Amino acid sequence: MKWIDNMWYSPSWYHWPIIILLLPLTALFWLLSALRRSLFRLYIKPSVDIPIPVIVVGNISVGGNGKTPLVVYLAKRLRQKGYHPGVLSRGYGGKNAIYPMTVEQSSIVEVAGDEAILMRRHINCPLVIDPIRARGAMELVDKHKCDVIICDDGLQHYALNRDVEIVVMDGQRRCGNKLLLPAGPLREGLWRLDSVDFLVLNGGTVTNSEYLMSLEAGQLINVKHPNKSLSINSLSSPVTAIAGIGNPQRFFTLLEKKQVKLKTQISFIDHHVFSENDIPSSTVIMTEKDAVKCTQIAHDDCWYLPVSASLTSQFESQLLQKLKQVAADKKQSKRK
Repeated sequence: MKWIDNMWYSPSWYHWPIIILLLPLTALFWLLSALRRSLFRLYIKPSVDIPIPVIVVGNISVGGNGKTPLVVYLAKRLRQKGYHPGVLSRGYGGKNAIYPMTVEQSSIVEVAGDEAILMRRHINCPLVIDPIRARGAMELVDKHKCDVIICDDGLQHYALNRDVEIVVMDGQRRCGNKLLLPAGPLREGLWRLDSVDFLVLNGGTVTNSEYLMSLEAGQLINVKHPNKSLSINSLSSPVTAIAGIGNPQRFFTLLEKKQVKLKTQISFIDHHVFSENDIPSSTVIMTEKDAVKCTQIAHDDCWYLPVSASLTSQFESQLLQKLKQVAADKKQSKRK
């Protein structure tokens, strides 16, 4: 799928004839999207209000931009500030018979999906997956008694009302050719950025209206034997890097910045289901999101690199101030 990424994010002259041919489909996509938004805006399609603040972490483009590390960061920071947050996810890639589903430490990738299992490793708060997000949100309220909900993705899921919208954008790729699907990578037009509360840039250079998020790498952890760790600086021989995420190049670039010598770079589509044949026999480094799917098939020299998000104190203070105001407004509205 690399040719699609090139067409969307760094188009050459020979990409433009294809882009032009796709414009009628882009126009159709725009029309259907606009109609759908209008149905919610005119209350023809219902949007569910939740009695506690709802934070949506999403993006206007397809592919991974760094939403999951930000969700983990928010869950941890809100707990430290005295909140009882709950995380809501669609559970992409998982297949469960009954929803809503509370993700436990014993839950498996095949049922919950890779992102939910990854988040479960790092957050100490309720985590519910449900394709119907409003139903999952009420599960966090009624069953888990949460006082704030962090919705992983779902910016375009207007059936769930939200109080705070946070868009995460890849600082290198940004909005690519700025066209809607399928001619470009956008789910909604650039106008949508003017209506969100926070625009978080994953790397790159921020403007006055953006907040920088940095991803800090930890020690390498063995995929098969997670009790074993290794300093990334101790790698002396070239290694193979594999990644099945939205933007594999971002992972490879991170390794190169850490002075890791890469013998081979192997990219897979986002949420790729790995088999033993996908993993070379030499030293392999992968993302943690991929590692949760490879525990049973990895060999002894497979490692993953965990990353954690870091944001500015200004972002945190403004978010907390916004949440405090939202909670007060909801409490006042409830009294009426």
